[in-house]
Amino acid sequence: MNTIQTIGIIGAGTMGNGIAQACATCGIDVVMVDISQAAVDKGLATVAGSLDRLIKKEKATQADKTAALARIKASTQYADLHGCDLVIEAATENEALKVKILQQLDAELPAHVLIASNTSSISITKLAAATQRASQFIGMHFFNPVPMMALVEIIRGLQTSDATHDAVKALSQRLGKTPITVKNAPGFVVNRILVPMINEAFFVLAEGLATPEDIDAGMKLGCNHPIGPLALADMIGLDVCLAVMNVYVEEYNDGKYRPCPLLKEMVAAGYLGRKTGRGVYTY
Repeated sequence: MNTIQTIGIIGAGTMGNGIAQACATCGIDVVMVDISQAAVDKGLATVAGSLDRLIKKEKATQADKTAALARIKASTQYADLHGCDLVIEAATENEALKVKILQQLDAELPAHVLIASNTSSISITKLAAATQRASQFIGMHFFNPVPMMALVEIIRGLQTSDATHDAVKALSQRLGKTPITVKNAPGFVVNRILVPMINEAFFVLAEGLATPEDIDAGMKLGCNHPIGPLALADMIGLDVCLAVMNVYVEEYNDGKYRPCPLLKEMVAAGYLGRKTGRGVYTY
């Protein structure tokens, strides 16, 4: 399959509706599915609001918004995915849930349809093995906010065919994204480098080498990062950062991934970052 014309998306949350917007604004028809009408309505409203902000910034027109929304069909039924060439699973980052969804999709979809997962941490090889079309399964890891972020990590499972990879890579480029191809491994490429860097920033903070503000300023000004690692941890969620480090320790059995005790203590205290109003910084 060289050309993907219609895309199904499972999940209308932050990632799902962002992927839907990115596809629809590039002229691709989308079927966005979630478990309730309220969820898909909320996803559509988020897309409309995002497009309104682009109109306000003069990066889109009202006609662009109308055309994009017309390309997104919202549904609560997997049967509506039958006309899709690719279905992207963008459900909550929970392996058991994803496996259940993927098995349902595999049973429902015609044999030629490709399936991708937007997972940021779960093994693509393992997810592919839960289906009867492992060679047609791949990882497409988009970054938040999807309409703005240029990168897509394309993760090949052990079973992924060249044809599947090439079709998804071409699609990513049609979406105006820059794809990088990654072998299956915990954290893939970006999070494998990013989260240990954040963890190291917590070690630096715990040792009292500098204030949070100076640590973040150092990385912003010295490494040209748009946001410092501690502020980024607050944005991601300290509990998420800790969970990722724990996965690395378990999967790689390497002490260099040991979570910083300060990070563990802050999570135990409920200081999870922006979502709780307090992390490294107070919000």
